[in-house]
Amino acid sequence: MNMRIYIPMDSAALSVGADQIAEAVSREAASANLAIEIVRTGSRGLFYLETLVEIERDGVRHGFGPVTPADVSRLFANGFPGKCHDPLYLGPVEEIDFLKRQTRLTFARCGIIDPLSMDDYEKHGGNIGLRQALKQAPEMVVDAIAQSGLRGRGGAGFPTGVKWRTVLNAIADKKYVVCNADEGDSGTFADRLILEGDPFMLIEGMAIAGIATGARHGVIYIRSEYPHGIKIFSLAVEYARAAGMLGPSIFGSGIPFDIDVCVGAGAYICGEETAMLESIEGKRGVVRAKPPLPALKGLFGKPTAINNVLSLAAVPWIMANGPKAYADFGMGRSRGTKPIQLAGNVKRGGLIEVAFGISLRTIIEDFGGGTFSGRPLRAVQVGGPLGAYFPEHLLDTPMDYEALLAAGGMLGHGGIVVFDDRVDLARQARFALAFCAMESCGKCTPCRIGSTRGVEIMDRVIDARRTGQDSSADLTLIEDLCLVLTDASLCALGGLTPLPVRSAIQHFATDFTRTPALSYAAE
Repeated sequence: MNMRIYIPMDSAALSVGADQIAEAVSREAASANLAIEIVRTGSRGLFYLETLVEIERDGVRHGFGPVTPADVSRLFANGFPGKCHDPLYLGPVEEIDFLKRQTRLTFARCGIIDPLSMDDYEKHGGNIGLRQALKQAPEMVVDAIAQSGLRGRGGAGFPTGVKWRTVLNAIADKKYVVCNADEGDSGTFADRLILEGDPFMLIEGMAIAGIATGARHGVIYIRSEYPHGIKIFSLAVEYARAAGMLGPSIFGSGIPFDIDVCVGAGAYICGEETAMLESIEGKRGVVRAKPPLPALKGLFGKPTAINNVLSLAAVPWIMANGPKAYADFGMGRSRGTKPIQLAGNVKRGGLIEVAFGISLRTIIEDFGGGTFSGRPLRAVQVGGPLGAYFPEHLLDTPMDYEALLAAGGMLGHGGIVVFDDRVDLARQARFALAFCAMESCGKCTPCRIGSTRGVEIMDRVIDARRTGQDSSADLTLIEDLCLVLTDASLCALGGLTPLPVRSAIQHFATDFTRTPALSYAAE
């Protein structure tokens, strides 16, 4: 039997030479007359170790990383792919502390399987949940999802079972399932890892959603900035059709379901569900007024179940293992596991999947290893560009929908961006307002005009601290503006922009009256 060597082919690994590593491994093996099989996988999410190369020995995967193309000849000289004594040797991959301490349900296969092999997918537990759903009435599938406690993993945290039941009970000649894969938040990449590393799981989740709601057609909206993810997922849809997982009769059940891939329009606002529907319909991505809710009148005016990638990706595990098994993880009203993306100024960046309730401090210090720079941590932004900034004394806040809300923040898509003591929070607050102004669809005045005025006011505040002038009147004006944005914006883009602004002012007030001594940005 050929020795198997696993090399990731996701975007992160490709960016640091994974293809060149695969070519070099193939050449070296041929020169040494070694029989090997190179398997291209997704990423395990240990970005600080990319490219992570693995070999399988006696059923155990051993890792080397971070490997560069220049390292390959030395690895072979040191005994690779056999028992190799090299500084890049990491031991058994499953024993790496960053990975060992996780609870991987949704990401259990990522980085392990060939993402485009249906056989590999099913050998690792794929399609069990879908086959279970095909045996049940739609109401039973909806009940299982409701009992699991699964909530939206994209931002608002709305109960998935309630949304699906609304679509199921709606009377219409057509219904749709729409997967929102327009992952645009800073510091987030979990959706991309699924699209590139375990696409059949997402297809399975969408098919189960179709069975549960009575929808016969699904659409996935993937951001245009993910060309590799679009390519991999589109191929997976073709292979799923060929295997009978999609089409006029799922696995011969007589129940039809198929998926179209729609490429995003390059606008952050299209991550908002109604703007996304407008874009899918071929229109400009502009937010719709609600009501009516998309669950009753969504895509092409039909009842539509809209979920993000991580919500739908959790569904197969729930159906395969039961709702109680999923609900046993987590705390309070936050059940199951949460994929967390750790980025910014952090030593060990990557994806972590753990049960709800873990603290920010544990994520950053134990998993992340503290700041990459080695300097003191000063701020952490949770939930993307519209998330709140937390100071060090709030790092014991649990990663839980309600706990973060009570602390003045939000969980969002689970992105965490770390900043050391050189960060200028006044400039970060200005960035939030500038981001809103740039990405606004322009439909409502508070977002379109308010964000622009906010940038102008913040510029005055930043200028005043340099000259020593009093900016208290402008800071009061910013607070009034934030109130208008929160209460009067049509969607969450304008409505949530005050979160980073207010939290920066609340927790880092000195940055608005004097320039930080170690600021990244020169005044």
